[in-house]
Amino acid sequence: MTQLNIPDAEYMYSGHVGCPGCGATIAMKFALKALGEKTIVVIPACCWGVIAGPYPQSSLKVPILQTAFATAGAAASGLKAALDMKGDTETTVVAWAGDGGTFDIGIQALSGAVERNEDFIYVCYDNEAYMNTGVQRSSATPFGTRTTTTPGEGWKKSRKKNMVEILAAHRIPYAATANIAFPEDLIQKFVKARQMKGGTRFLHVFATCPTGWRIPSEMSVKIARLAVQSNIFPLYEVKDGIDYTLNYSGDRPVTDYLKVQGRFKHLNDNDVEQIQSMVDEDWKLLLRKTNPNQRD
Repeated sequence: MTQLNIPDAEYMYSGHVGCPGCGATIAMKFALKALGEKTIVVIPACCWGVIAGPYPQSSLKVPILQTAFATAGAAASGLKAALDMKGDTETTVVAWAGDGGTFDIGIQALSGAVERNEDFIYVCYDNEAYMNTGVQRSSATPFGTRTTTTPGEGWKKSRKKNMVEILAAHRIPYAATANIAFPEDLIQKFVKARQMKGGTRFLHVFATCPTGWRIPSEMSVKIARLAVQSNIFPLYEVKDGIDYTLNYSGDRPVTDYLKVQGRFKHLNDNDVEQIQSMVDEDWKLLLRKTNPNQRD
C-alpha cells in the first residue's frame, strides 16, 4: 500500500458543525496542513461561515475574518495591505469562498483583485450549488443537475462556468484545480501557491456535498475521485495564464460518476450521452492547451 506524504500537523479542531462527509471540511483540513499556522483566512458567507463557528468560538487554529458574501476579494486585498503596513511579510492571506461567493456574487471583487494582482491566495471550495441556504443552483452547478431552484423537468440545462479559465485570462501567476480525493496533489499545489509570494494565486478545489448531491456520506471521497477519473473535473495548473500542466488523465465514462448521485437520477441515456460529449469536448480543448502541438 502506498504511503501518503501528508503532514501530521492539524489546524482544525474536532467537533465542528460540518455535515458528515462534507468535502469542504476535508479541503480545509488538507489546505491548512500546507499553509501552516502563519495564515489568516478570509471567509465570506458560505457553508464555512457556519462551520468556522460563532465568535469567540472557532473550529480553526488560525485567525479568521468573516466578511460579506460579495467581498472576499476586496477584504483579502485590504487585509494584505494592512499586514504590509505592519511589516509582516510572513503571514499568508487566504480567501476561502464557496462557488456562490466566487462564480456568482463574489466574481466582481475577485476580478478586481486579480486585475490588480493582489498578493493573496484565493480558494474556491466548489460543491456546485448554494448548499448553505438550501441547495439552490449556482453558475458552478453542472448541466443535468436537479436543485431546489431547478427541480423536476426544470433541471439545469446550461453548462458549468469555467472559473479557472476566467482567472487564467487575467494572467495571474498561478491558477490550479485540486480535489479532496487527491490529497498529495492538493497539498503540493497549496505549498506551491504559498511559496510563490507575490500576485494572486487561485485554487479551485472540488468538494463533495452529501446533502446537496444526495449521496451517502461514506461515498464523499470516492465520488470526488470519480470526477477526476472521468475527466469531469480535470487536475491541471496554469502559470501566468499561458503555461498549462496536466496532472492526471482519466479514462472512465461519465456514467460511473453520474449514476451514484441522487441529483442526476432523472437523466436518461440521451442526457448522459450529451454530458459525455460535453466532457470529451472540454477534455480535447484542455489537451490542446497542455500540449500545443496536439490537434486532436
